[in-house]
Amino acid sequence: MTDDEALALGRAWTDETPWDVLTALTELDDRFAGHDGERRAAEIAADAFADAGARDATVESFDLPVWTRGDCSLRVTAPTERAFEAISLPYAPSAEIAGRLVDVGYGTEDDFEDADVEDTVALASTDSPPGGRLVHRMEKYGRAVDHGAAGFVFYNHKDGQLPPTGSLRFGREGEIPAVGVSTETGDWLCEYADRDGAVELAVDADTAPGEGANAHAILGPNTDEEVVVLAHHDAHDIAEGALDNGCGVATVVAATRVLADLDLDCRVRVATVGAEEVGLQGSHALAETLDPESVRAVVNVDGAGRYRTMRAFTHGIPEFGDALDAVSERTGHPIEVEETVHPYSDHWPFLRAGAPAVQLHSVTPERGRGWGHTHADTRDKADSRVIREHGMLAALLVRRLTRESVPRPDQSALRERLLDREMRPGMEAADVWPADWD
Repeated sequence: MTDDEALALGRAWTDETPWDVLTALTELDDRFAGHDGERRAAEIAADAFADAGARDATVESFDLPVWTRGDCSLRVTAPTERAFEAISLPYAPSAEIAGRLVDVGYGTEDDFEDADVEDTVALASTDSPPGGRLVHRMEKYGRAVDHGAAGFVFYNHKDGQLPPTGSLRFGREGEIPAVGVSTETGDWLCEYADRDGAVELAVDADTAPGEGANAHAILGPNTDEEVVVLAHHDAHDIAEGALDNGCGVATVVAATRVLADLDLDCRVRVATVGAEEVGLQGSHALAETLDPESVRAVVNVDGAGRYRTMRAFTHGIPEFGDALDAVSERTGHPIEVEETVHPYSDHWPFLRAGAPAVQLHSVTPERGRGWGHTHADTRDKADSRVIREHGMLAALLVRRLTRESVPRPDQSALRERLLDREMRPGMEAADVWPADWD
């Protein structure tokens, strides 16, 4: 380890600024896309970048269909009558519907083929089949729409009276009303579905033109090429958004404060983006302002800073794995490297534009989102030590990427990797399979 790295990392080890940033983010009423809290989050990030020594810190707006939550109700009408707590899912349209309740389990393609959901309310778990790939919420909703369901109920598989949230479509209003309910409510609804039960579902919501906000700043020399480091600062409006993705923002701030003390071989753009939770809208806006040929690499910090061991998704680019292994060996800190490729975070717009991108995440104690996308995503779940450590690891990775070239993703190879993982049917159901790949 070089002298400047040792000094920078030593200072970072006791730096409470990243935790202060997480605190400021989680103290906001909410950071939902297009609302006042999201812009305030961007301003907090820009101020933190400037305080770290980055230059040209700025907040920029981008156009966004803004969804606003209203009232929501779910009532069983047969074989008994009772009401349950439910929350509407982002981009759900306003509607009042009634229908038979049909349990589609994990919401896989086979589950829907085995069920007749036309004009019914489809009931799906947040869980995925054991041993199989993760089945995204948007896939399940998309299949419900494609099979003619009148409504969609998404029930948590994690105990604790925690209804889940999550966007139904990327950047546009959905076709049918949808709500999230707790696992305890889901247990009742699955029983009622077995007894030919029926429900009434009502959602009041609004989707209107508005704006999201991105923040970014510059470190290092003014070179033609740059490494982009970003995290999304928006969060769902039902909780503090500490883990998803306040910890990611705090990790980028921690990395920025280390990088500001290091000699860098090319420009580094540190950024936080809005509207990730409703369709990667902020990262799309940022990617469109940059020349993809000038982007040496993108480091997407979505999920890092949550749990002790870092996990990285390299999207099939082995050179990222080599760089991460080198950082792990130098620091004695384990980093799990996976070749996984997926389209559900802010690396995706850059990969599609031809820029190599890696996602930094955490090894989670359980499969799935855990506390994320629920009322329980609160600051008490976070750990300042983990945020500092992941910030230091991210900084060392970024410095390495300013010195080493990473090959640009080949779009045909990217497509083939997704086909090999049998991702196409789910991405088509979620309406995110690229049209130019057909």
